[in-house]
Amino acid sequence: MLEYAYYPGCSLEHSASPYDQSIRAVFSALGIGLREIEDWNCCGATMYMSVKKIIGYAISARNLAIAQDMGLEVCAPCSSCYTILRKTNRHIAWEPKERQKINEALAAAGLSYNTIVEVRHPVDILAVDFGVDELKKRVKAPLKGLKVAPYYGCQIVRPHGHIDDIDDPVKMDKLLTAVGAEPVHYPPKVRCCGGMLMTTQEDVALKLNLELLQAAEDNGAHMIATACPLCQMNLEGYQKKINKSFRRDFNLPVVYFSHVLGIALGIRPEAMGLDKLLVPPLKLNAFAEGARV
Repeated sequence: MLEYAYYPGCSLEHSASPYDQSIRAVFSALGIGLREIEDWNCCGATMYMSVKKIIGYAISARNLAIAQDMGLEVCAPCSSCYTILRKTNRHIAWEPKERQKINEALAAAGLSYNTIVEVRHPVDILAVDFGVDELKKRVKAPLKGLKVAPYYGCQIVRPHGHIDDIDDPVKMDKLLTAVGAEPVHYPPKVRCCGGMLMTTQEDVALKLNLELLQAAEDNGAHMIATACPLCQMNLEGYQKKINKSFRRDFNLPVVYFSHVLGIALGIRPEAMGLDKLLVPPLKLNAFAEGARV
């Protein structure tokens, strides 16, 4: 049985709870074990490291040290958490002197981090460890006719293309295809949504999200599927402001890739938090009701 140490992170526990619900539901339906890391803490995102590097890495490494004692690879769905945890691993491997300082900090909590724990993204786990062909066998409601723009965002395939091609990743596309959906041509699949620029330079971020929404609409997508909580929030939560600022009329659902897989696996929408989204994904939900919209 496949099993992973699950690191939900702050976003999935609150604003991105539908992502957490859908990941847990999909993994459970496929018989993949998720053991939540006990007493996990914030990964620190990018803020801590820009203020005090060693403290930032130590905060992130605490989660890895606990996972190390579990003897499992880490599953981190949030793009930022995934990136930061992997960055911490690289830093510890490359900088022996700073690794010592980080372990001195961890020692205050009775921990040490000496064996690098692999940090995995669920897109990679499902496509590689579980397998696309096996996923096809588990489909209960093929999503024939559903057109989805696969949006990876700027983090999970960069900087080194560890899980997929940095310019044209395809693993999410393959997962969507496996459940019967049609991934549309989506050139900006790895472009940035602006992230936290939405709180500091809103005009710039709105333009970036406009382009992402427009590309999905131009290529006939019924919805965007993403793997990043911040991307989902920006693309969905700011559509009304984008419409007002740029005289558009977008009403495009932005779901998590796991929502699409879950519906195909026969999981009810409300069990994955689809009822919490601001723009209801009616065409996706229709497959759960046995009728098309």
